[in-house]
Amino acid sequence: MQTIQPIVDANQRRIQALNVTREPSEIRERLAEITGQTIDISVEIRVPLWTDYGRNLKIGKRVFINDNVQITDLGGIKLADDVLIGPGAMLLSVNHPLDPAKRHAVEVQPIHIERNAWIGAGAKVLAGVTVGENAVVGAGAVVTKSVPANTVVAGVPAKVIKTIEQVD
Repeated sequence: MQTIQPIVDANQRRIQALNVTREPSEIRERLAEITGQTIDISVEIRVPLWTDYGRNLKIGKRVFINDNVQITDLGGIKLADDVLIGPGAMLLSVNHPLDPAKRHAVEVQPIHIERNAWIGAGAKVLAGVTVGENAVVGAGAVVTKSVPANTVVAGVPAKVIKTIEQVD
């Protein structure tokens, strides 16, 4: 954990600067510094946005992230093209072991939000989850298992409540 601490410390300063920025192009610039990748002009971010590590966050094109979203990306988080993230959502790729003797350690697993998925307001997506293409995670849901493509999940823990019919 010591090797990542300088990145986490620097990232916190960058996040503070990001969160007082209002100009969309400057927000994308600051986010590029945080993630170490170019952020496409089609990406829209509402601040404040929170991330712990930043370097393991990958953002596709035409992604919209609403305000007060928390991204814990040490385990890796990939947002594919056309993803929507609602206000107050949390993407948490880090967990702690259940064993009390090991609880201060971290366990990391990636999160993948596939093309055109929508994460509703206040939803929580936990480590190791993939949200499938076109899927919708209902507001306030807690997603502990991967979500099939073209479905709607809701609840705590989230369960499939509907299949989305595609219109061509």
